[in-house]
Amino acid sequence: MELIVGQKVAYPNQGVCLVEHIERKTIGEIPMKFYALRVLRDDSIIFVPMANAATVGIRPVITSRQYRLLKDKLADDFETISSDWKIRSREFHWKLQSGDVFEAADVLKKLTFLSYEKKLSFREQTFLEKARFLVVSEIINAGLAKEDRIEGKINQLIANACHKHLVIQPRVATVH
Repeated sequence: MELIVGQKVAYPNQGVCLVEHIERKTIGEIPMKFYALRVLRDDSIIFVPMANAATVGIRPVITSRQYRLLKDKLADDFETISSDWKIRSREFHWKLQSGDVFEAADVLKKLTFLSYEKKLSFREQTFLEKARFLVVSEIINAGLAKEDRIEGKINQLIANACHKHLVIQPRVATVH
């Protein structure tokens, strides 16, 4: 995958980054090219070897077509949530680490639903906030929605998904 300077990309678990420049560095005696990525959330810089960009999970931000699919996914019902907190935690961690905005959206829906049922643990609350940040920041930085409108839109889509979930799967497993 070839990135260009000025391009916005999604970096797993960090959010949207801007490709600032390409830098040559020598590691040991091996010359390498690196993408210098500025993390838009906190202005930090991450250097990623160009040869490893795809392996790391860096990808272009979503397109308008993918955004439409994401909105559909946010409004759709979801799989039953495990009642075992360890399994949930592992699943949510993996999904957020994947760098896939659709996986982050799934975490956002499930944890929002759980938050209606019970008070989330500190770890789950952190996952919820991270998932919301990853989804919202990608949509905004892709230029697909305005910041002042997207939060309400996402909340409405997730409320629809939670309602569908209760209708389709009325028996909710007791969550620990």
